[in-house]
Amino acid sequence: MRIISRRKLREFWEKYPDSAIALQTWFHDVESTFWNTPADIKAVYQNASFLANNRVVFNIKGNHYRLVVVVVYLHGVVYIRFVGTHDEYDRIDVTTI
Repeated sequence: MRIISRRKLREFWEKYPDSAIALQTWFHDVESTFWNTPADIKAVYQNASFLANNRVVFNIKGNHYRLVVVVVYLHGVVYIRFVGTHDEYDRIDVTTI
């Protein structure tokens, strides 16, 4: 998958260094695979949550952080829409970001 953009992840792990390994691992794993359907994601990330408009929420670092992406399956692209703490996640509308 092509991930846009790693910069959001890097900025987050610079602010929260304990998230670095988990986010870097997620990035590497996703970059080296291809998802055709939500079932492909669920096979690897059992705790992933699927929302409208191809949004997927991942629990990062043992559910300490949240990562929200939009997946364009046809083109093999993952757009990072949000990465943050649970408190920050609770303050956003995931369906509109």
